[in-house]
Amino acid sequence: MNKKNITILSLSALLVSFLLFGVGCSKKTVIPPENSGSEADAAGGKNFQYPLAEGSFSQENLPKAGTLDDKQMGNIGSYADQQSDEFKRNHGRCSDSLFPVYFDFDQAGIRPDMVQVVTRNAEYLRTVPGGRVVIEGNSDERGTNEYNMALGERRAINVQQYLTNMGIDARRMQTLSYGEEKPLFTGQDEEAFSGNRRVDLIIK
Repeated sequence: MNKKNITILSLSALLVSFLLFGVGCSKKTVIPPENSGSEADAAGGKNFQYPLAEGSFSQENLPKAGTLDDKQMGNIGSYADQQSDEFKRNHGRCSDSLFPVYFDFDQAGIRPDMVQVVTRNAEYLRTVPGGRVVIEGNSDERGTNEYNMALGERRAINVQQYLTNMGIDARRMQTLSYGEEKPLFTGQDEEAFSGNRRVDLIIK
């Protein structure tokens, strides 16, 4: 075989190799599966929705305004910031569905604006006839410790008497006074003092 034939054979082999391997290594077009998004979409893009946890609220099943009863309102209120002054003023240290009774300075009588609160507490206590109630009397820090302890006791006894007159069995109730010992508000102004002149009702 002469030199010319060897060169032609070599060129032919090279051409065949190029055609075979060149086509075999050509780029393939990859079509992404349907609904697959980019990483940006998966991280919260407009086409991506995180599944709702069981029992969580969506816009569709949020309760409508004005449709909740007192019990449901109490449940929603339990998610509030329990350290806020507003929450503490509305609930004191009372058990759920019971409300604090407030007093004037150096007074143990039920104020006219607190009659409705005591009435509401009595109505709730009728729904839990087996529950024992501790009525806790408190005072602000002015006056001696002994005087304030006695004042807290008088306040608790007056609330107990009022509830008894409304049909709540006195044997279910126990009075206890903390006087100035357990302030709920620590300020040194009238707003804090008035928040501490209070009776709380605790169901045991």
